[in-house]
Amino acid sequence: MDKDTLKNVVECLLFIADRSLAEEEICEIAGIRDKKKITEAIRSLDKDYKSRNTGLEISEVAKGFRICTKSEYAGWVKKLYRTETTYQVSQSALETLSIIAYKQPITRAEIETIRGVDISGVLRGLLVKKLVKVSGRKKCPGRPLTYRTTDKFLMYFGLKDLSELPRLDEISVKEEGEKE
Repeated sequence: MDKDTLKNVVECLLFIADRSLAEEEICEIAGIRDKKKITEAIRSLDKDYKSRNTGLEISEVAKGFRICTKSEYAGWVKKLYRTETTYQVSQSALETLSIIAYKQPITRAEIETIRGVDISGVLRGLLVKKLVKVSGRKKCPGRPLTYRTTDKFLMYFGLKDLSELPRLDEISVKEEGEKE
């Protein structure tokens, strides 16, 4: 397959996929053994989008790549999808999700110890939204379930992988009632 055809195949796959695609997965679908060819095709496609100043861009999120709209066009996209149901994450869910992201794999009891409150309802909601998943059992008495974040979490927050989370020492915590 020549470079232009491969680039077009990659563009079609990224356009139609409802999730990010890893280079290895694209290799498998395209029947290409050399991952470098896929990387080159993605870079070339991204360069094309930038040079033509389109409303689209290639984003590296959730351990893969996606074709996304540029943020400056979000208003028009929202108008298109305004009738679709979207969900927001509550403050307590966001706190629980943060603990899971930084401490994973982690048990419910460990999260509750950190938060100081029962999290069963919040955890159930995060599982339903597929932002977290059961990742196994801890090797301790009772063998409690452990939880970790999902690729949907990475996509929701626009992260390539967990290494893009800010370091804990970079985060300033604003106390209740404190002004910026």
